Amino acid sequence: MEERTGSTTKHAQGSFASSQETREVEIKGERQEVEIHAWSGPDDPGNPFNWSFRRKWILTVTICFISILTGIPAGAYSSGNEEMSTRFHVQNVPFPNLSWATCSWNMGAAFFPLIFVPLTENTGRMPGYFSAYIILELFFFGSAFAENFATLVITRFFGGGASSVSINIVGGSISDVWKGDKARSLPMSLFGFTSVAGIALGPFVGDAIVQIRNRSGDLDAPWRWIYYIQMIYNAALIPVFYVILQETRGDVILAKRAKKPRKQTGRPIYAESELVQPPVLELLKISFQRPVKMLLTEPVVIFFTLWVSFAWGILFLFFSSVPQTFGANYGFTTFQNGLVMLAISVGALVGTVVNPFQDWLYLRSAVRNIERPGKPIPEARLYTSIPGSLLFTGGLFMYGWSSQPDIHWIVPTISVGIIGVGVYSIYMGVVNYLTDAYELYAASALSAASLGRNVFGAFLPLASYQLFSTLGYGWAGSLLGFIGLALSIVPVVLMIKGREIRRRSPFMLEATFSVEEAVERRESLNMGTGRGIVYEV
Repeated sequence: MEERTGSTTKHAQGSFASSQETREVEIKGERQEVEIHAWSGPDDPGNPFNWSFRRKWILTVTICFISILTGIPAGAYSSGNEEMSTRFHVQNVPFPNLSWATCSWNMGAAFFPLIFVPLTENTGRMPGYFSAYIILELFFFGSAFAENFATLVITRFFGGGASSVSINIVGGSISDVWKGDKARSLPMSLFGFTSVAGIALGPFVGDAIVQIRNRSGDLDAPWRWIYYIQMIYNAALIPVFYVILQETRGDVILAKRAKKPRKQTGRPIYAESELVQPPVLELLKISFQRPVKMLLTEPVVIFFTLWVSFAWGILFLFFSSVPQTFGANYGFTTFQNGLVMLAISVGALVGTVVNPFQDWLYLRSAVRNIERPGKPIPEARLYTSIPGSLLFTGGLFMYGWSSQPDIHWIVPTISVGIIGVGVYSIYMGVVNYLTDAYELYAASALSAASLGRNVFGAFLPLASYQLFSTLGYGWAGSLLGFIGLALSIVPVVLMIKGREIRRRSPFMLEATFSVEEAVERRESLNMGTGRGIVYEV
């Protein structure tokens, strides 16, 4: 688009006031001069970055609560396995056929965000939240009244997709209102906790509902009530969220503000985003192609995706493994198994408490960064994820070998909590590192990782029963532990060879919002010593 920039002036329309820049653009095939509506200044109260501290935290806590609510259904489903097996005549041993509904949930979660989350960049976060939330409600209804297992598999595919869309938007909303790494530290830690804890809380919520409904003696009722209860409380919260939540996407807010005086005065007043919006089909094409390309060509994205995907797969594998091991060894009931799964949430909470220390170490690394003076080193995001990954590995070994009838149940439960610490540490390390290293392409890198972890979450639980029954609890846990140990090398390699790896990545070299900085980055990376060291991590 050819543009000619004119003078910058001030316009006022009642309460509407902003800095206006005139520019010649092409609109619907015609050249015309328009006024560009921007923020009235750095302190414009309409800019989400300038919202009050209280307003920001109310929004942050609310959307993180949504992350928990939309994560619970992922794990709550398995609580009704016994009743569903009888009702739908589905054999669940030796192959866990009922897990196909968990598989479909995660496959929806893998692909829906690639289609719908990029659209929120133009339409706004609020339409994304409420559309996804209402769709999730509708498919709760479909699952609750399913008359066959195929219906359950299909409805959970769409429910998982809607759930994942709303969760993925949360990170974008946090970035919309909290400016800078330091300000975003605690909100992102909270979001990381709710992402893990929401899924881990699912079995507990589902088991509690089934435990209560089983007293009626109706085999058909308990598993359906898992959906009834979620339908009721989620529907009741929609008007509450409507009152509390506000649009956070700056471009969308400006576009709405520009539309009002344009309609009132007839003057061609537009927000910048309205003039440079790519076609929807082009946006969707990029949202598919770039993450897939990065997943196939970028070593960092490939190995980080494997690392976080395995951890995420273990989270879902436990939905089957915990009832299998604790039921056989300790005679635990459905509800008691749900209590064991709470250990993952406790572990994630411990990781959340430690994470501010990780952020402090990250911010302090800026003084040692010769490559980009004054900016923290991307690899400093991985300090606590390395010991976290080792805890994850150790927890898997401990879980396998302590799952014995003659060992008290608290020991394998503690190992589940240790694994929860590891899953949280790995998740936060991957999310933060990819965001820092890829900057401009962070959304695509995170979409690639999200695609991988949900695919692992879909299929790894299918191996749970055969794995633990064939190898035995000890060696099954050891096999998973050895895989976790091998993947723990990934962040270590990044810590040692991070600069060299980034120098070879075309995406990382260009992944900055400043053209001048991209040039400086290429030059600084090419000016290193023979050993390729410009800073100490």
